[in-house]
Amino acid sequence: MLSCGGCRISHQNLGLGFCSTKIVHLSSFMLKPPPSFAAAAIVDNNHHNRFQPRLVSSSSLQSKSPGDIPILPDSFSQRPDDHDHPSEALSSVAGGIVALGKFDALHIGHRELAIQASKVGTPYLLSFVGMAEVFGWEPRPPVVANCDRKRVLYSWAPYCGDVTPREFQVQFSSVRHLTPRQFVEKLSRELGICGVVAGENYRFGYKAAGDASELVRLCDEFGIGAYIINSVMDKHQDVRNINLCDLKERGQVSSTRVRHALAEGDMKYVSELLGRRHRLFLAVKDREGLTSTSNKHRMSAPKSFLLNLPPKDGFYENCFLLLGEENPVTCRVSIDTTHIHVVADQVDFCDLDYFQNSQVLGIEFGELRVNSV
Repeated sequence: MLSCGGCRISHQNLGLGFCSTKIVHLSSFMLKPPPSFAAAAIVDNNHHNRFQPRLVSSSSLQSKSPGDIPILPDSFSQRPDDHDHPSEALSSVAGGIVALGKFDALHIGHRELAIQASKVGTPYLLSFVGMAEVFGWEPRPPVVANCDRKRVLYSWAPYCGDVTPREFQVQFSSVRHLTPRQFVEKLSRELGICGVVAGENYRFGYKAAGDASELVRLCDEFGIGAYIINSVMDKHQDVRNINLCDLKERGQVSSTRVRHALAEGDMKYVSELLGRRHRLFLAVKDREGLTSTSNKHRMSAPKSFLLNLPPKDGFYENCFLLLGEENPVTCRVSIDTTHIHVVADQVDFCDLDYFQNSQVLGIEFGELRVNSV
């Protein structure tokens, strides 16, 4: 058992899905667990602050279903690149419980990491950026636009004890050559974190030499908590275009699955994986770049304006147009090889005032119409 910031923490495996679960235990004077936190504190007269976990059924830990997702706020940043700068963010992560991973899609598996972190302390997401540049990978658009990430994390607060997880990014080049031990030492001594939460398939360190069991061992050595959770599984087990040779592919929800579902235009499946409807954002670089036809309710924008990954080319119904602080407006969207076309009967796209205060235009997607282009 380890002590960190006034709370006693033990290394546990937090089971998810259909597994029984061991819950970490906290001293009563440090953190007040939320009502759903089913850990039992056992205190006797001879050993003060002595705690033991108790097994609870998976139902007490299960995340809310997609049908229980709270209504997301429709306002969003007006700056396409609005996100925390790494050097500014790292100073405030000290004392927190950090979820480790590649948080590209911010899907329900990532949300579960944040949920479990929130049961132990203040939740943070710590990810590493710039891997494509280091390894020479071809650049690809993110699943979630940078300007939309804070909104998504805010929507997770009801699952995390009404605390919005914060996100921090570290340049991958600064940690690439660290051994597993050096990596955990950096988390403990430089960042001053209190504990980490990671999935059972998490790898870390130079050439991904460390696994979850190594993470637990090293965290114990450096006096910080380590909590390993089972993967959140894709209940549909959709294997279309999934690389079955990937050793990490075990049917779990992943950003790769989200990307493949978008490529199929299966927006219902995308929503199930994300726990919300997919939003696409475009940078309004200049009003002239938004072309309109004789129909004042129709607008077109080149794909070069996109800030994140669109679904496959096709025609989408039951969508919503999001622009600045304006209320969402129902619209229809068609995507071809070069442009995004939006038809909104309630909007006059010839009205320049409609765009003057916005640098970003958003589209929340409905379902793909079959056999349409």
